[in-house]
Amino acid sequence: MPCKSKLKHFYLYILGVALLTACKQNKKVDVSHIKLEVHVQRFDKEFDQLRTPPMHPKSVMLYQKYGSFYNDFMERILQAGKLTDTATCYDNLRRVFAGKPYNDLKQEVDHVFPNLNKQEAELTDAFKRIKYYYPQKQLPKVYAYVSGFQAQTSIGNGYFAVGLDLFLGADSKFYPALVNAYPRYISHRFTPDNIAPRVVEGIAREDMFPEQERDKSLLAKMVHEGKIMYFLDQVLPDAPDTLKIGYTQKQLDWCQQFEKNIWGYFLEENLLYETDYQKLQKYLNEAPFTPGLGENNESAPRLGIWTGWQIVRAYMQKHPNVTLPQLMNSADPQLILNESGYHPK
Repeated sequence: MPCKSKLKHFYLYILGVALLTACKQNKKVDVSHIKLEVHVQRFDKEFDQLRTPPMHPKSVMLYQKYGSFYNDFMERILQAGKLTDTATCYDNLRRVFAGKPYNDLKQEVDHVFPNLNKQEAELTDAFKRIKYYYPQKQLPKVYAYVSGFQAQTSIGNGYFAVGLDLFLGADSKFYPALVNAYPRYISHRFTPDNIAPRVVEGIAREDMFPEQERDKSLLAKMVHEGKIMYFLDQVLPDAPDTLKIGYTQKQLDWCQQFEKNIWGYFLEENLLYETDYQKLQKYLNEAPFTPGLGENNESAPRLGIWTGWQIVRAYMQKHPNVTLPQLMNSADPQLILNESGYHPK
């Protein structure tokens, strides 16, 4: 009995520590006082109105409303031609509108996204949290468009645009035909729930915290990626880790089960200070699994990102007085590793 009692108390202690850690990790700041509301402008619906004449005045109105995005969309994504060459551009638009591919895709987008109320609520909360930590930050307008499977998201001068056709759901009828461009290990993330995480991640990566090239070591890249993921922790506190990093639940479970082995592998292979990108890319880039780790190709991909995330989480757990801006501004990955005390068991 005494042994069972001690064992029971031990498990309760471990559970308590785990719950306390989780609470600290996911502690929410109060953003109720921040006056901000995200409205995702449905460019896809306004663009479709060009199919009915007269086309030119409607095109001018869209340019006046959407500015550089309209130019980027027409010339780079749709590749309809230069806006200055109106004859060619409008002829190409008429062919797009008359084609079955566009109409089938538009019908599916309208079906899956009759509105974006859920995404707007999620982005409103996330943008408020960004404003909480960065009050002076000018956040972009958010547009929704149909990219013709060209781009899931795009960022430009004052805007962040979401290609709704690449968020139709993992089982969308369109994606099997696109496996060369978007293999299943990527398209499983093409769901409506991924919109807010991908917008926030895109703003973080491309606008707020672009990677610096002065340190090309794996450790530097891991910590940079870990800081991006920790930023998502704070700005999307209700989002599951699977959505933030783009893992399946099985992949996340594998990482958690073999965390010690993953870290041991990086150390044994002397990878932390390796700078040869050819050797490092398999720990950072998209892939179905990580070669050299796990059995039967069951390992999770991008283990450098996941491990960096755990290092930064451990660092912030030990340094509760460090603010998010201070963390993101830190330029010393070695210091973060050293002071994280990261030693998975």
